[in-house]
Amino acid sequence: MQTTTVDIPTDDGVADASLTRPEGNGPFPAVLLFMDAFGPRPRLVDMAERIAARGYLVLTPHLFYRAGRAPLFDLSRLGEPDQRGALFEKIMPLIGALTPEVISRDTGAYLDFLAARDDVRPGPVAITGYCMGGTNALRAIEAYPDRIAAVASFHGGRIVTDAPDSPHLGVDSITGEVYFGHADQDQSMTPEQIATLEKALDAAGVRYRSEVYEGAHHGFTMADTPMYHEQATERHWVALFDLLDRTLPTT
Repeated sequence: MQTTTVDIPTDDGVADASLTRPEGNGPFPAVLLFMDAFGPRPRLVDMAERIAARGYLVLTPHLFYRAGRAPLFDLSRLGEPDQRGALFEKIMPLIGALTPEVISRDTGAYLDFLAARDDVRPGPVAITGYCMGGTNALRAIEAYPDRIAAVASFHGGRIVTDAPDSPHLGVDSITGEVYFGHADQDQSMTPEQIATLEKALDAAGVRYRSEVYEGAHHGFTMADTPMYHEQATERHWVALFDLLDRTLPTT
């Protein structure tokens, strides 16, 4: 396996990204990995490599590229709980700048980049997203239902809000399959919000699974943070690969 840095032209500049490629010539089915709020770092490379080991080419774009190339923050103390507050003061404005329109434009650029590669199999891709990346992955499949076969969202936050552009309000455009792995007692995605999401998915006739990972906190897949939950993370891999095997098989 090989991970390299690539640059992706977008309407608003150039997005830096990591590209993780299996051995061989391909062409490989492609998976987009949408980062959590802490951005590109070794943990995300590790996750991309685990996906690539199953025969997928994985593109992990830096969703905050407008603010500069990664890393934007000093993450050397990410594992210390008392550092999260200071980090989020810097991160929250960047999250807020990722409007539905921005996510749609950027996702189009990522999809075009993959489609132009000889080592990527023609056809739709899949997305796996974490925290804010899970929310933005849902927005992506809503914007490009014909180009995205499946989305997995893990500990995605603020999927249901009171805003007129809340992500759950756009699910009626989805033609692929979606999976939600919710964190237990997650204030950014409460049981009431999960129920609202599932009601919207049912009404739209979307193929989906929505599961709550009991005992897991928001951010449970991120081994470099205090939120990490090993059992929930392994469960997430099983769910993700089940989705990929069915919707975007490698053979």
